[in-house]
Amino acid sequence: MARSHPAPVRRGARHGRHGRLGRSEVVRPPLPPLDGRLDRFEITVGSAVEFLRGAWAELRDVRFEMAAMPTHDRGDGIPLWRVDHLSQRVTLYRVPIERLLPKGHDDGLHRRMAIESAVFHAAAEYIGREPWELGPDGAGH
Repeated sequence: MARSHPAPVRRGARHGRHGRLGRSEVVRPPLPPLDGRLDRFEITVGSAVEFLRGAWAELRDVRFEMAAMPTHDRGDGIPLWRVDHLSQRVTLYRVPIERLLPKGHDDGLHRRMAIESAVFHAAAEYIGREPWELGPDGAGH
C-alpha cells in the first residue's frame, strides 16, 4: 500500500523560504514631492533670499524668518513683514502674503510673485533702498 504524504503547506508570498516575513528594501521608496502651500512658500522665500544675499553684502548676515501671522498691528493694515535692525532679522508673514491677493490673482503664479515681491520689499526696507534697485539691473548689479 502506498503511503500518501501530506501536501506541503504553501506560505504566502510575503514569507521567505524559512517561514519568516520578507525583509524590507534597503532603499526606501522616493519621498513625495514638496507640493504643499507651506513648502512652496519656504522654497520661494529661500530662492529669493539666496539671490539677494549673493547680490547684496548688507543682507548676508540677516536672518530671514517665516511666521504664519503677525502678533502686532501697525495701525495701517496687516503687515506682510517685519524688519528688526537690532537683531538683524526680517520676518515674513505667510498668511497675509498668500491670502490677501485680489480675486483672480490667487493662483500659483501670482502667489509666487507676491511672495518674491514681499521678500524684495522687506529686504529693500532693511538696507534702505527701493525694491527695484535690488534686481539684477538695479544700482550697478
